[in-house]
Amino acid sequence: MSHEIKNILITGGAGFIGSKLALSLINKGYSVTVLDCLSEQIHGKNPEANSCLFKSISGKVNFIKGNICNRKEIQKAVEGQDAIVHLAAETGTGQSMYEIEKYANVNISGTALLLDVLVNQKNSVKKFILASSRAVYGEGKYINSKSEIVYPENRNWDEMRQKNFQMTDQNDEILEAVATDEESKLHPTSFYGITKLQQEQMVKLVCSSIGIDFVILRYQNVFGVGQSLLNPYTGILSVFSTQILNGKNINVFEDGLPTRDFINVDDTVEATVRSLEMASANNETINIGTGIATTILTVAGLLSQNYQKNTEINISGDFRIGDIRHNFADLSKMKKLLGFEPRKTFAQGIAEFTEWVLNQPVQESNFERSMQELKSKGFLKS
Repeated sequence: MSHEIKNILITGGAGFIGSKLALSLINKGYSVTVLDCLSEQIHGKNPEANSCLFKSISGKVNFIKGNICNRKEIQKAVEGQDAIVHLAAETGTGQSMYEIEKYANVNISGTALLLDVLVNQKNSVKKFILASSRAVYGEGKYINSKSEIVYPENRNWDEMRQKNFQMTDQNDEILEAVATDEESKLHPTSFYGITKLQQEQMVKLVCSSIGIDFVILRYQNVFGVGQSLLNPYTGILSVFSTQILNGKNINVFEDGLPTRDFINVDDTVEATVRSLEMASANNETINIGTGIATTILTVAGLLSQNYQKNTEINISGDFRIGDIRHNFADLSKMKKLLGFEPRKTFAQGIAEFTEWVLNQPVQESNFERSMQELKSKGFLKS
């Protein structure tokens, strides 16, 4: 426990990562306040009674049901805090492309309002942790056949309609994805990614101006026990699990070979706690991931295997505007500044996750509805 930091505010602290972070901090002796609106998209209807995430922290934290876009609720939450972990955000990559105002209001304006309160209201905040995302990189870093670093532009839709999904340079040479470090080019491919980059820029500028230490954590794809099974817009493991347990086939985008860096929520929480407690992280931007690229086809196969279901996995060839092909993290700064390496393998995390899911009520799959929304807006292509 940090001697200077005793009271911590977690915005979005009833969510997947936030609730586990709150419990971890409480176990370490911190006093935790949570500001959360209990979004129906994540917690369902009547979350006080039915949300396992909310119930896990109920009675253990100082809970404020409130919105990150409400000044009075933020002012109340900030009072008496020594540190803030800012997790409150809308997080669906695909959904962000057509709910632009919503994502701008919550992610950009909400963060601006929180920072405005820190500037204009007397407070004792000494440290600000921002949960950012690998989405700020877009495609991330690649190399060509000469081992030269390349940051490719967005893929051509006409090429993708011809089922040419791989990343190529201007000479149509196939590029190889390599670990993306924090100094890599920032070129988000989704509106969600743009909002996270805006958050980073605001936090750096404002916190530096008023003498608050900040840490920006660029999370890769976080998964694990407790992940919302209701939200069809984010969390591919939850989406696939709900499909499988409802007896439906899995449709995998593109050729099934896009990759993501999946990090278990327990490792994510530990890295976040370390960033809060360690001065070496102050005023730094740090990737939080495993550094391992896993194909989406592998994810679908492991889930089907663990659920012991004979699920048909279809390679659809469809693609979403805003999706990237590959991205996995360079962990050099995480290891150096936080002294941390992920402990759980993807296989271990999948086993824990599927065991937990099988003990939850089977949720209605809303994935088809979310896909229809994307298609009607022109963001799902064949």
